[in-house]
Parts: sequence; structure tokens; C-alpha cells
Amino acid sequence: MKFPRHARIFCGQLDASPFVGVLFLVAIFLLLNSSLVFLPGVPIDLPEAADLSGVTGRPIAVAVDRNGRFYFRNQVINRNDLQFELHKAVRESKEPPPLVLMADKSVPCDTIMNLLAGLAREAGVRKAWLVARPLMAPTRTNAAR
Repeated sequence: MKFPRHARIFCGQLDASPFVGVLFLVAIFLLLNSSLVFLPGVPIDLPEAADLSGVTGRPIAVAVDRNGRFYFRNQVINRNDLQFELHKAVRESKEPPPLVLMADKSVPCDTIMNLLAGLAREAGVRKAWLVARPLMAPTRTNAAR
């Protein structure tokens, strides 16, 4: 038995609307995954360390850049105002929150110790953590095998 064939090869123009729809969807996905919002910040080069532990609770975060400027709640703050804000944060919490210090690796140790031992202790902070990047494991090369 022979079936009749009704299908013919299409020789007209292609409809562009499906292609345009897919193009717009791809554009939307790319825009949503990109960083359209400029996030201001201070470049801090954190030191590296292995076997890092985390902080529990809501810590107080303070950053110190390579010029020795203090940052609290994303604002530049001087030493006296920082001590006041730390004292206020400790008073507002039920138990003394830990201090998380993000210090650039080029910041002198005496600046860090003055912050931890002087300002934080006087404000009532009992625990302090220095932030560091996790140490990346070295990749194996042919020479190491």
C-alpha cells in the first residue's frame, strides 16, 4: 500500500520571532547573573591561613585598611567614635558579641593590638577573631609526581 505524501520542503522566509524571543531570554539571564550594581568597598588584602574556624552568633565587624583607617558598618570611623560604637554594640546585646577584625596584611601588629587590647577590651568585647583567607592547596605538577 502506498501512502500519499503531503509534506513539502519549506522554501519561504523564516519567522524571526522565536529567535528574537530566545535572544531576549538569554540577554535577561546574562544581565541577572552579572554585577550591575557597583559595590563600593575598600580593597583589603587578607592574609592566608589553614584550618580556619568560624564565628557563632552575630559578631561586630571592623576593618582596617593598609593606611590604618578603621571601618565600622561600611563607614570610615575614627578611633574615639569606634570605641563608642563598640561599647554601644556590647550594651545592646545580651552577651558580649565577638569582634571580627578584617585587617590588611600590611597593617602593623601594633595597630591590630591597640585595637584588640585597647578599644575592644575597654568596650567589653571578650572574644576577637582575625579574618584570613583559606590557604589554597598547591597544585600538583609533573615535577612533584
